[in-house]
Amino acid sequence: MTRWIIFIIIYVLLTAYGFQAIKTVTKQSWIHYLFLGLALLVVGNFIIQFTIYSEGRVLSPSKSYALGFLLAYMSINLVLVPILLGEDIIRGFYGLYDKFIAKREALYIPSRRRFISQIGLGLAAIPFASLLYGMFKGKYNFRVLNYTLHFEDLPDAFDGYRLTQISDIHSGSFDNKEKIEYAIDLINEQQSDIILFTGDMVNNKASEMLPWIDTFSRLKAKDGKFSVLGNHDYGDYVDWKSKAEKIKNLEDLKTIQKEIGFDLLLNEHRYLEKNGDKIALVGVENWGKGGFKKAGDLKKASAAIDKDDFKILMTHDPSHWDIEVVNDAYHYHLTLSGHTHGMQFGIEIPGWIKWSPAKWRYKQWAGIYETLGQYINVNRGFGFLAYPGRVGIWPEITVIEFKKGTKET
Repeated sequence: MTRWIIFIIIYVLLTAYGFQAIKTVTKQSWIHYLFLGLALLVVGNFIIQFTIYSEGRVLSPSKSYALGFLLAYMSINLVLVPILLGEDIIRGFYGLYDKFIAKREALYIPSRRRFISQIGLGLAAIPFASLLYGMFKGKYNFRVLNYTLHFEDLPDAFDGYRLTQISDIHSGSFDNKEKIEYAIDLINEQQSDIILFTGDMVNNKASEMLPWIDTFSRLKAKDGKFSVLGNHDYGDYVDWKSKAEKIKNLEDLKTIQKEIGFDLLLNEHRYLEKNGDKIALVGVENWGKGGFKKAGDLKKASAAIDKDDFKILMTHDPSHWDIEVVNDAYHYHLTLSGHTHGMQFGIEIPGWIKWSPAKWRYKQWAGIYETLGQYINVNRGFGFLAYPGRVGIWPEITVIEFKKGTKET
């Protein structure tokens, strides 16, 4: 209850400041009422959604949209407050100067300047529009990102071999079947030799994937489809009635993955063979730093492969690569991860800027990184979670082609 009281007080104060800007810019009373009406509607919906019971701790679509609209509306006030507060400080300073230095009889505070409020509203419109765009368009703005990686010890038969990686499906968040069907077609259009999924098929429960089995079963690759589990796949974010119920949920998800056609790797490996050459495909269960599940066992997964094999490792959380994988005695040529979503928010202009709040938590948060001759690709994710959208960090389909030799050759 205390948290709700603090939240409402902050919300009211921020809304009051935003309302002052609206009143300064326009005298149309209907606009004033509209602004206040939206404020009540947004906060009312948020409170209702977040006080009703839900099966899992990960937000349902209705809760996600309540959060999204709150963030969009609050972004207006969060931009306006520092601008108007700065102007108020200056106005107050002038009033005190006139009163005590210029010896004016009465305290006089200059009125707000309209153009300052106009500038503030103009700036506030940018994050407001961006967050709304992210909710209704950006979250399905699928991008195919192509990379070519060179390896001197790549087996000859795999020169030109192509893989497609997807990650973080989060089917419990989907609300547009047509867009998901389009993304599946886009994956198949890449005609890669193999499709690799690096975890988080659902948000809370295996049942979220049931409506999407037929859709994802359409994924095709001549050398097969392989997957690993992510932190959301274990059902850890649901208060189960019993341990047996939680175990059954995970078994149900494994069955669903099999129905879709994924070969789920649980701390184990497979060999990809081509014209007498082979690549070791290693898949570990989730291993994440901090409070995330650490079920991944790299030693167990690689126990039956040779140290000198060319290796692809699938591990959901990129912190695993940074903490355990890259300095392992085995040389993992390419690691594929996801998990970060790039925070679903950031700015990326190739060759110029790449920024997201995700960088404050993860050293490797999106794209290709190289250390000690080993690569990791952190996929930005297929779906979305919590905030029901994406701004600047778009849903990703990764295509990686292997080439024999060095980049210069």
